[in-house]
Amino acid sequence: MAGERKIVIENIRRVLLKEYLMKKTERAGFGGLDIQRTPLGTRVTLLAERPGLVIGRRGKSIKGLTQDMITKFEFDNPQIEVEEVKNPAVNAQIMADKLASALERGWHFRRAGHSTVRRIMESGARGCQVTISGKLTGRRHRTEKFKQGHIKHCGEPKFIWMKEGFSVAKVKLGVIGVKVLIMQSDAKLPDEIDIIPPSVEEVAEAPSEEAPEGEEEAEEEPVAEDKKAEPEAEEAKKEAKGKAKEEEPKKEEKAEEAPPKEEEPKKEEK
Repeated sequence: MAGERKIVIENIRRVLLKEYLMKKTERAGFGGLDIQRTPLGTRVTLLAERPGLVIGRRGKSIKGLTQDMITKFEFDNPQIEVEEVKNPAVNAQIMADKLASALERGWHFRRAGHSTVRRIMESGARGCQVTISGKLTGRRHRTEKFKQGHIKHCGEPKFIWMKEGFSVAKVKLGVIGVKVLIMQSDAKLPDEIDIIPPSVEEVAEAPSEEAPEGEEEAEEEPVAEDKKAEPEAEEAKKEAKGKAKEEEPKKEEKAEEAPPKEEEPKKEEK
């Protein structure tokens, strides 16, 4: 039980640190947090839309965050690294914060939801789902969902390719929760298979299939018969030509032997 208690305490401490950094870097566009324990200490990678605001002038802001991690959360030798988010429209946490901010400024929830979905899909995501829940139009609580593209709700693809972001909007009627799910553009699902055709070299090097013995014998027999038939046909042609040449002089002799026909005397005119 002692080991399990330590795991629970460590996870609670990480969640509290994430919430604290989200509040401190709200203006910079908090995009995510990655905490890794190393032999030299704790390495924290912070994703932000505007990393300059997180670092501050001459690193003043980031030094203050590092000191807070030591005093408030008791992390050993923390090292904070700030990375810029290349495509903020595909980051679920950034889009959730922007949607909550739009609702606080007075946007209608339908307009804000459709606008967020359209912006995410235009940025190259394979699918997204926006869930807004709370007192949207009256005293009664309701939930509205806006989705487009391909979404996974369970299984390993959900944990690998689906990114989740959550934020809260504080309005006059109460608190509105905003949840954004985004499937990354490079997601590859288990049912997607790429068939790669073989190259020309592989086809040339591939050994030819050997035919069974019965088929080889069957193919060889007609070839042998054809070879035997060819000289016989040639001999027959030669004999026919020889006979034709012998008959030609005989016809000429007969033509010479035939006497010319005597001309009939013409009748004398009276």
